[in-house]
Amino acid sequence: MEIFKGQNLLAFAEHFKTELDCEKYLAHWKWEKGYSCRKCGHTKYQVRKDFSRTCNVCSDTESPSSGTLFHRVKFGLRKAFFICFEMSTTTKDLSALQMSVRYGVAENTARLFMHKVREAMRSDEKDGMQGLVQIDEFTVGGKEENKQGRSYDAKKKKVVCAVELTEQGKVKRFYALKIEDFSSRSLRTIFDKHIDKSAQVVTDDWRGYRPIRDFNITQTKSNKGKNFPVLHTMIHQVKSWLRTTYSWVSAANINRYLSEFCFRINRSQSKQTIFNNLIKRMVNRNPVSQADLICS
Repeated sequence: MEIFKGQNLLAFAEHFKTELDCEKYLAHWKWEKGYSCRKCGHTKYQVRKDFSRTCNVCSDTESPSSGTLFHRVKFGLRKAFFICFEMSTTTKDLSALQMSVRYGVAENTARLFMHKVREAMRSDEKDGMQGLVQIDEFTVGGKEENKQGRSYDAKKKKVVCAVELTEQGKVKRFYALKIEDFSSRSLRTIFDKHIDKSAQVVTDDWRGYRPIRDFNITQTKSNKGKNFPVLHTMIHQVKSWLRTTYSWVSAANINRYLSEFCFRINRSQSKQTIFNNLIKRMVNRNPVSQADLICS
């Protein structure tokens, strides 16, 4: 089967002309390692016209989208593929309102599906950052007059982020997570999820990092961000992206948006295969109910 590569929208439209093209593509990734009946475990099957598999023993029929994040998509698999393509390859991103207009679906339906895509974009937390890693925190939700440094405003969303740098001082990987406060307990979250114990971690002189003693941490003055230029550039980019694309994001959903941003940043050197990467993640993640996606 020909695997789609690249970022060309016309080439993408040519590759996926029909619903069956998408069903075939999805079936390829779903059963890439072989088929096993979800009910009886038998491995022999028949392929249907829509690329579903029917077990030769118990006759259970399983569609390519069943058990994936494409399960019961309301507006067709082809539109869903186009939304995945745009969310994985664009640099500016599109809001749910824009997606609804482009693909002729209800805005709320587009929003819920986009949250499913963001769930697939979430890191599996298996490969921790190594080498030189810089960490800092920032807030989302407006700017306070005459205020520098950390904000303790309860209305603002607090985020901790980490960047892994190459030997040339460029971004290799970036992760960001919502935290409840700037305490050691909250800051530790990003260490446990995304940083290898072998990493050389550099932070500013905030006292919240001092109790985290099982990691190799060096603290230095921030000098208003001048000592962390790459990290602060990343912070500026993610805040600008959130502000210009969505205007406002809820505390319940901000981690999903951060996952989307990090997914694209961390694959900026593999744009040719980023769509395939996302489709495989959509296949391997369990379905998410609407109740799980609807947040305040």
